[in-house]
Amino acid sequence: MVIVRMHLTKNLHSPGGATALITVIGGESVHDLGYLFVFLPVGVGAAILLIVALIVNNIPQNRC
Repeated sequence: MVIVRMHLTKNLHSPGGATALITVIGGESVHDLGYLFVFLPVGVGAAILLIVALIVNNIPQNRC
């Protein structure tokens, strides 16, 4: 249902669900990181997503 709603409203899915899932079912390497897992891969991933979004948002000459 949520996927259909996001498709109809042309929204993107945030990676929050995948992050929680990786944290729970992750192997020993993820568990060994502890709370550092939030800052290293998640923080870097969020920064990359933000940079790509800013670039893509500013590509069109005339925004609607």
